[in-house]
Amino acid sequence: MSLDDATAPACTICHRSLYADELTAYACRPCTDRVDLDLRALAGADGLYARLGTRLAPGSSSGGPAVSGSRTAPLPLRLEPLSLMARGGVVTVLQTWLVDWHELLGWNHPRWRGGLQQQCDDVVHALRVNLPWAAGSHPAVAEFAHEVGQLRRQCERQITGDRPARIVPVACPCGTVLRITLDTAGARCAGCGAQYGHTELMQLPLAARAAA
Repeated sequence: MSLDDATAPACTICHRSLYADELTAYACRPCTDRVDLDLRALAGADGLYARLGTRLAPGSSSGGPAVSGSRTAPLPLRLEPLSLMARGGVVTVLQTWLVDWHELLGWNHPRWRGGLQQQCDDVVHALRVNLPWAAGSHPAVAEFAHEVGQLRRQCERQITGDRPARIVPVACPCGTVLRITLDTAGARCAGCGAQYGHTELMQLPLAARAAA
């Protein structure tokens, strides 16, 4: 990767170089579209947030009957999906971001209506409407994208029972170790500032065990 590539304006989410019409933005169009898909996946009657309610019974994350392998009585509800559904979970995280956006734009504080499902649907809609502005003007849009993606993956794991993605250490030519997963969109090396897209990250060699 050349020095020009490392210093050129880049997407703060995937760290790929921005196109000529995106040079003043914080996020590229593909990453903006990806965040929009993550938001859409959370909302709606058949969305991930609503489906968490079907995974509250012990043993339900595997899709089979609710059973317990221990001799003690199971908890009446599974805590992981419950924590995502409750205050402080998915809806609260999204609402906190919407409040932040309203403050930056000088708008009045958003108002929450109805129960948590309706609030989820409403905040997702508001965030999607204003996502183009955030991609172009919000310096923390990468953090927002990370949190929304993390919420989606947490919900999906509770519904499907899948394990978290494995973290793999790879080595930048400068010697710095980058810790990524197979779905990492991109990363910037903290050592030399080199920017890597997903394809480039997958081509980096595994880091030596001692360095990792």
